[in-house]
Amino acid sequence: MASHIVGYPRMGPKRELKFALESFWDKKSSAEDLQKVAADLRSAIWKQMADAGIKYIPSNTFSYYDQVLDATSMLGAVPPRYGWNGGEIRFDTYFSMARGNASVPAMEMTKWFDTNYHFIVPELGPDVNFSYASHKAVDEYKEAKSLGVDTVPVLVGPVSYLLLSKPAKGVEKTFSLLSLLPKILPIYKEVISELKAAGASWIQFDEPTLVLDLDSHQLQAFTAAYADLESALSGLNVLIETYFADLTTEAYKTLVGLKGVTAYGLDLVRGTQTIDLVKAGFPEGKYLFAGVVDGRNIWANDLASSLSTLQQLEAIVGKDKLVVSTSCSLLHTAVDLVNETKLDDEIKSWLAFAAQKVVEVNALAKALAGQKDEAFFAANAAAQASRKSSPRVTNEAVQKAAAALKGSDHRRATNVSARLDAQQKKLNLPVLPTTTIGSFPQTLELRRVRREFKANKISEDNYIKAIKEEIKKVVDLQEELDIDVLVHGEPERNDMVEYFGEQLSGFAFTVNGWVQSYGSRCVKPPIIYGDVSRPKPMTVFWSSTAQSMTQRPMKGMLTGPVTILNWSFVRNDQPRFETCYQIALAIKDEVEDLEKAGINVIQIDEAALREGLPLRKSEHAFYLKWAVHSFRITNCGVQDTTQVCISPYSFHFSYSLLSHH
Repeated sequence: MASHIVGYPRMGPKRELKFALESFWDKKSSAEDLQKVAADLRSAIWKQMADAGIKYIPSNTFSYYDQVLDATSMLGAVPPRYGWNGGEIRFDTYFSMARGNASVPAMEMTKWFDTNYHFIVPELGPDVNFSYASHKAVDEYKEAKSLGVDTVPVLVGPVSYLLLSKPAKGVEKTFSLLSLLPKILPIYKEVISELKAAGASWIQFDEPTLVLDLDSHQLQAFTAAYADLESALSGLNVLIETYFADLTTEAYKTLVGLKGVTAYGLDLVRGTQTIDLVKAGFPEGKYLFAGVVDGRNIWANDLASSLSTLQQLEAIVGKDKLVVSTSCSLLHTAVDLVNETKLDDEIKSWLAFAAQKVVEVNALAKALAGQKDEAFFAANAAAQASRKSSPRVTNEAVQKAAAALKGSDHRRATNVSARLDAQQKKLNLPVLPTTTIGSFPQTLELRRVRREFKANKISEDNYIKAIKEEIKKVVDLQEELDIDVLVHGEPERNDMVEYFGEQLSGFAFTVNGWVQSYGSRCVKPPIIYGDVSRPKPMTVFWSSTAQSMTQRPMKGMLTGPVTILNWSFVRNDQPRFETCYQIALAIKDEVEDLEKAGINVIQIDEAALREGLPLRKSEHAFYLKWAVHSFRITNCGVQDTTQVCISPYSFHFSYSLLSHH
């Protein structure tokens, strides 16, 4: 039985690529130095997968910045402002598109579907002169082959590339990006031809836009594109990879009807209903790459459950046509659990980072082939049982409090106008009051103080003194500028989610659990492993300290439950909204303690509200319902005189929320 990995993290287990990139950008190292680090990482990744027994190992999933930008480079779709004059695209042009330079801005960056990864949005129009300008896909295939590893080259599919693009500046917004399909397919054919000549036997096209709400014209573009490529692909096994959600019935029919395609990759973790489409009909003689190992979360796979699913699929598609795979690229998980030295053994036993997921995929493939590793499966079953029964996971008081939320919408008792009148009498603000969003810049000195306090190099008294001095500077500055509602600047905080997670029960934190957000930027998401509660006040001391320095209203600053949820690795043993309600209850306790301490304006930051929107529009209403409900929970217990505001950092989305609230 065969195994496959959709893609793998690029940064390295200890962020080697991040540091190499930043050194190169700072002109502290050469292009050759950067290329050497990259080559070593690629070699290690390919060898790791080969040693683990993976049959279909991907290449060209490594990137110096972003895989969509790599596709833009391959197609020579460089916006004119970067002054590229043709030829192979080099680092100067590539990184100018990604980061801008002294004279021109970078291309737009946006979220990759509903993940926390970002991609560089192609800027296209009718006048773009596409050309084969980056041979990276072929070069990396040859590089792996020279190391004795035969890989599956991966390309961003032509239709998804266009659907993820935007009209360039000066191009009509109504311009049909799909009209460019005939212009880019000849370049795809050149790449395919070179890969065939280099000895490739498989090729993977990532077409994740197939999981979106597509109209018939967009679905027809897939049919047309692969019909056009059919002759070029002759002699190759072709895998079309989809991920992040279920396929609609229409999209599934389109996918399995594509010409020249050998295999279909399906996300069976988030695509919970896709398996029903497979059961209803799967084309005879085709391969199913079954994504049963979660590529977006860090929990160990329930191997017994996955094996049962695979056995059902095997009966449908045939023993020799089923390939065990990840649900999507492992880019969205941390790299290797081996590097976690501070997580206790129990929690570690519940987790699997990218390196461990590779092993899980192969273990499932071997079990299907009759070579089940009984000890490995037994250890996995024990870890699953431990997680279900651990008192660290379940808090009866939290469960009861969350259950009591049902049947109430938690609206405040009085209407908005009455509350505004009461708040105005209390706060006496001008008609158009001024404030700031919250945090002030953190100096190197301030970060040094926090770092030394965490390492027990300075006393708590000295730490508090230093933070108070910083808060006083911020308060004085705002008063000098005649700001009406002040903030304390948040000098004591590291990250807007981590700061709260460290003080809430049910959270764990890694040392090296870094995940790429964009370019060299990595984040270390908290892990929500159990029921969430607030053992003690989190921000009251600093907010009340700041309030004592001024007669003006001081805002209490909190991160909202939806943002904490969306920027964490979330437990997968209960619905996300239930975890969100638990966080909301914890924030509610904090809101009420701030009010008791004399803080009468409280801002709840929900920077990630919009990012949590499901990919399907049909699911938006349910998401908005529980997102708004979470906000109501946080402030339903305060007095009319206390103003609690939501800050979503996105005006068009805040209007949507306000209309619900």
